[in-house]
Amino acid sequence: MRNQWNPGNPFPWYQEMLASHPVWRDEEGSVHVFGYDNVSTVLSDYHRFSSNFGGDDDLHHPISQSLIATDPPRHRALRALVSQGFTPKTITKLRPRIQEIASELVDAMAEPSSDIIAALAYPLPVIVIAELLGVPAEDREQFKRWSDAMVSGVREAEQSQSVQAGAAQVADPQREMAQYFLEMIEWRRKHPGQDLISDLLRATLEGEHLTSGELLGFCVLLLVAGNETTTNLIGNAVDTLMDHPEAFHQGPHAPEEWGPLIEEVLRFRSPVQSMYRICRVPTQLGGVELAPKDPLVAWIGAANHDPSQFKDPEEFLPNRAPNRHIAFGHGVHFCLGAPLARLEASIGLATLYTRFPNLVRANGDPPRPVPSSIVYGKEWLPASLR
Repeated sequence: MRNQWNPGNPFPWYQEMLASHPVWRDEEGSVHVFGYDNVSTVLSDYHRFSSNFGGDDDLHHPISQSLIATDPPRHRALRALVSQGFTPKTITKLRPRIQEIASELVDAMAEPSSDIIAALAYPLPVIVIAELLGVPAEDREQFKRWSDAMVSGVREAEQSQSVQAGAAQVADPQREMAQYFLEMIEWRRKHPGQDLISDLLRATLEGEHLTSGELLGFCVLLLVAGNETTTNLIGNAVDTLMDHPEAFHQGPHAPEEWGPLIEEVLRFRSPVQSMYRICRVPTQLGGVELAPKDPLVAWIGAANHDPSQFKDPEEFLPNRAPNRHIAFGHGVHFCLGAPLARLEASIGLATLYTRFPNLVRANGDPPRPVPSSIVYGKEWLPASLR
């Protein structure tokens, strides 16, 4: 292979793999899937490809009991219960508060330059999610520490290609976060309020409630995955627009006008680049034989650049139509938080560019990519506000 995976620019590697090795087994035995059709199949065909990686300890592996790590039929029941508290009406009601938070964050940005990630892309979703869950403002910094430590542990595991390598680093912050939420869940069970945790405690399906472990898993998933996805969506949008300023000046201004451009950012620079599955039954994919327990990596970032699905996939076309990207997943695991991420991104970007319409890259040190194969984004994105 001429190209190698690069966290700052994985796209040449994707192009090569799509052309020469659309389904590829590496030296460790993991099967990597790149093409749009096969990635869609791996993400949606739970009969052959499972999301359940095991683990049932509430404190050590809370996400193992969440939507992202369960298969139907339990996944359907969990999603139906969680959806009762995470409704479109709930999301729509957040619009004025999201706008207020975005305006406060943008107003606090000091000229002549600012780090877009620290100033807007990171705090906006964290504040929204914390308020949605009913977390006190003084505890938000703990969220950042826990989330950063968990993501760092995953990166360490990726780099060493060993699950155990990141386990110790993830264990303590995950345990602390789990204990925090378990205490909050029990408090809300006795003292319900107007927050998502209280709503989910009230949710029922055929007389069944979410268990404390399942509710805990959803809280941790919403905090870590929801925060990371939206942060990278906003950051990737600004990063892309700084390379394609004409896309902004020709188009969106009000939040509701940002939709097509955001969809193209989701395709062009997908916040989530890969998802994992485990093979359940003997099967074949793209000419490669798979056995039960074979691990798979579904490369969403590559699928969204597949020329068989997208014309001129390496071009950023803000009015691309149709745009059937799979940045939020596919099938039963389609991201429940997608409407919230889109809403936060549209309001955050509209607020930023209304205040600073001539935003460009700052001179000096270049942006710093997130060093992960799971997500794509920037840890640091300096911009001149002019």
